[in-house]
Amino acid sequence: MAKHGKKYIEVAKLINRGKLYDVKEAIELVEKTKTAKFVETVEVALRLGVDPRHADQQIRGTVVLPNGTGKTVRILAITSGDNIEKAKTAGADFAGSDEYINQIQQGWLGFDLVIATPDMMPKLGKLGKILGTKGMMPNPKSGTVTPDIVSAISEFKKGKLAFRIDKLGSIHVPIGKVDFGIDKLEENFKVFIDQIIKLKPATSKGQYLRTVALSLTMGPGVKLDPALVTKHVG
Repeated sequence: MAKHGKKYIEVAKLINRGKLYDVKEAIELVEKTKTAKFVETVEVALRLGVDPRHADQQIRGTVVLPNGTGKTVRILAITSGDNIEKAKTAGADFAGSDEYINQIQQGWLGFDLVIATPDMMPKLGKLGKILGTKGMMPNPKSGTVTPDIVSAISEFKKGKLAFRIDKLGSIHVPIGKVDFGIDKLEENFKVFIDQIIKLKPATSKGQYLRTVALSLTMGPGVKLDPALVTKHVG
């Protein structure tokens, strides 16, 4: 079990472990748990009432956060021909074809997101084990395989977020920086949760939002009341 420093232990005392908070209250509390010298990211952790082993319950998608994530996303565009220059102009940090595929095979992972045009997917297949295990394999459902690579790059640079459920039924995403202020964080949170609720599979039984928690990069988690979360975005 990880040992926490004095500052973490102090701010953890602010949180009532036996309580499930409403959205605004949780965001206000998370703001008070700042301990790092850098501007921390506010993260949402969800556990959903789905079974990811079933194809129809593998929840993944994208959402455009109205206030962005506050994070600089390093984008690698895998494409060809004229699209390479177009991708660079649109803001891709890296753009090309075989040369980058070869670099990734050799262990290079200096990017946060891969966006590809459909014609490149047969070549990307060989990177399945490398990118797939890191959740970075381009996929049409996450908007990262598209013929319109320019729009995709622009949207992800502005704060579009791709997410997917893991094998434990959990989703973790950043919803902004702690210095955004309560209103902007609440707005981002609401838009994200609204999208998650829209993606609820018809085959999901029982409680859909099992657990919802907010935390800072270096801080303790604050648990929210799933019923109040659903009501808040409804």
